[in-house]
Amino acid sequence: MNVLSDDSLEIRRDADVVACRQAVRARSVEQGFGLVDQTKIVTAASEIARNTLQYGGGGTVRIQKLADGSKQGLRLVFEDRGPGIADIARAMTDGFTTGSGLGKGLSGTKRLVNEFDLWSKPGEGTRITITRWK
Repeated sequence: MNVLSDDSLEIRRDADVVACRQAVRARSVEQGFGLVDQTKIVTAASEIARNTLQYGGGGTVRIQKLADGSKQGLRLVFEDRGPGIADIARAMTDGFTTGSGLGKGLSGTKRLVNEFDLWSKPGEGTRITITRWK
């Protein structure tokens, strides 16, 4: 697998969540994603960017354009230094929320992408890596 480009954006305020969505949409178009795949990766990026800001106190996202033979993809790596997730299994359960949402964020995001990895340690932060292939 080759990383064709690697961009990083800060997520510190609401406008950065919007900028993240716009950047992910632009990269997905560059990778030749159809409208459905664009919508899935942008929706997933929006959810995790919002969580990075709201629960992690802000952080970064790396947007990587990938190529693996004839396959094109996008990998997004969200990182924060927030409080971390104490119970990852519970956080991945539909309906679980520590806020006022529906509790579909992490589990819903996992369903929108081809690859999903979550690392978190209380007191150290969270890293979520998602990948969508065309």
